[in-house]
Amino acid sequence: MEQNNIIALTENFVRETLKGAEGGHDWFHIERVWRLAKRIAVAENTDLLVVELAALLHDIADAKFNGGDETEGAIKADKFLRSVNLSDSVREHVVQIINNVSFKGGNAAQSFHSPELDVVRDADRLDAIGAIGIARTFNYGGFKNRPLYDPEIKPRPGMSPEEYRKHVAPTLNHFYEKLLLLADGMKTKTGRQIAAGRHAFMEEYLRRFYAEWDGVE
Repeated sequence: MEQNNIIALTENFVRETLKGAEGGHDWFHIERVWRLAKRIAVAENTDLLVVELAALLHDIADAKFNGGDETEGAIKADKFLRSVNLSDSVREHVVQIINNVSFKGGNAAQSFHSPELDVVRDADRLDAIGAIGIARTFNYGGFKNRPLYDPEIKPRPGMSPEEYRKHVAPTLNHFYEKLLLLADGMKTKTGRQIAAGRHAFMEEYLRRFYAEWDGVE
């Protein structure tokens, strides 16, 4: 099967699977990550097929919406990939990326590394910062019925994966527990370049948020 046909089948599978998904983790999130991943992959000269498949499938069963099961996404992706004409090496590489792409608090041990993982992870994390990242953060906070901000509840950056998975806090804390940490963790040169502007936008947003909260602006 030609690569373009495999990508088209994967796109259709993901679109259908994510119908009705929460707004920050829906098809449009996948599409944005896919677009960014292709851009970074070309600039960084990595395997485009692996990157595209992993970007398309990276949130096919997000643990947040599957009872905290961190394995379901990779299992579901592997099952789909076995239905198309792929080499075992490509399929296994994509599954490894899906197993290692998520943030998990920033302190998760990682044994698998590849340039393609770096590309997909950067693309996914870029969609978590900047203007869209802010929108996604408050969308998810509303979805979970969390307060916008509580000055008495302090952020807890650097949590373990277990702590991060169970953590419940006001939405604004998520900036300090994840979003503001992502730019420094970009693995690719292209990712770092894109992240710089998005990070600066978030810092300005927070400055204005606090000013409006305090009634001085």
